[in-house]
Amino acid sequence: MVTEKEQQLINFAHYIDTHPMVMLLLSALSIWVLVWKGIALWRAAKNDSKPWYVALLVFNTLGILEIIYIFFFSNNKDKPVA
Repeated sequence: MVTEKEQQLINFAHYIDTHPMVMLLLSALSIWVLVWKGIALWRAAKNDSKPWYVALLVFNTLGILEIIYIFFFSNNKDKPVA
């Protein structure tokens, strides 16, 4: 017998199989978040900003918090991002 949770997982897997654009969108979104999170964490560590580092590490905001930190709170405003 299949539980409700297992059936939901099966339905989701079937949906992904029948809609490949969803997987492409999720992959692109994951790369987007990884890039911004990496840059923001690197800057927070370089600036010795422990509260920002922890917040950026813990909260997943699809890159929004990371972008806010990089462009408004980071000490390296006049330096390029990379």
